[in-house]
Amino acid sequence: MPRDQWVDPRPMEDGEPVNELSLRPRTLDEFVGQRELKERLGIILEAAKMRDEPADHLMFAGPPGLGKTTLAGIVAAELGSHLHITSGPAIERAGDLASILTKLEAGDVLFIDEIHRLPRMVEEVMYPAMEDRQLDVMLGKGPAARSIRFDLEPFTLVGATTRTGLITGPLRDRFGFSFRLEFYDQKDLQVIVTRSAEIFEISIDPLGASEIARRSRGTPRIANRLLNRVRDFAEVRGDGTISQQAAFDGLALFGIDELGLDKVDRTLLENLCVKFGGRPVGLSTLAISVGEPTETVEDVIEPFLIQQGLLVRTPRGRVPTENAWHHLGLEPPEQPAQLFG
Repeated sequence: MPRDQWVDPRPMEDGEPVNELSLRPRTLDEFVGQRELKERLGIILEAAKMRDEPADHLMFAGPPGLGKTTLAGIVAAELGSHLHITSGPAIERAGDLASILTKLEAGDVLFIDEIHRLPRMVEEVMYPAMEDRQLDVMLGKGPAARSIRFDLEPFTLVGATTRTGLITGPLRDRFGFSFRLEFYDQKDLQVIVTRSAEIFEISIDPLGASEIARRSRGTPRIANRLLNRVRDFAEVRGDGTISQQAAFDGLALFGIDELGLDKVDRTLLENLCVKFGGRPVGLSTLAISVGEPTETVEDVIEPFLIQQGLLVRTPRGRVPTENAWHHLGLEPPEQPAQLFG
């Protein structure tokens, strides 16, 4: 059965328990970073409210942890609508999709995470639902099969993907607005860390927040996770206040270095530099060497390493840059690996 979760995106009442979900911004004004997206999305949502109709279908793409699910909740909250959450892998058959779409009420927001993993047959059923608000269902098999068309309530589909290249052209073209979320800068991450600390009632100074933000790999989800780990360290080994020194010592204890690299990141770079001698390495071989699936290496680990100038993808394979050698405290070879050809 598909995972069809209903979420009320409206603000929480005072006195509700604080948890991870409470860290999510509830409005566009609370959302930090992604300024171009916020401005364009704000216009789309405001226009929809002025016309008293659902917003156009929306697509958010980008690496994990940048706020795609949060934005889906914000869309529903700004429109005053109910949010329904599911994922591409959970919708295995056209009937699964039909059961979700027929339960939607007028103006509801349907969020499909990892939408690129929708089966092709399910995706084809989605086309008339998005364009014409109609659903075609086949009953029976063989010569006796017949098609029944259902009218759907007007709704807004919000799709999220970490792999834009796997979205088929026909599906992509049916979204009225597509935007790719970028990694956050340190200033925005510091604001996010400070806000999360206030929600959890954690004592933190600006330098401590800055140290956590600097090592958060440009990702709010990681920033909040590191904040919790440093809080644990400060409460056990210190006075409970997150200072710059507490953040530095706590992150070092949990294996997060100055660039935000963890043990897996450093192992990957060490394998490239030492085990493979800086020569180009294929994705499958590299994934096996660190014990991670190829999808994790390609979608989670590599993007930040490339952004930091530590790794290069070439037609022949992955190659460490001179910066990677220096970061590991190693001398780069006199003859660098041939990147192309």
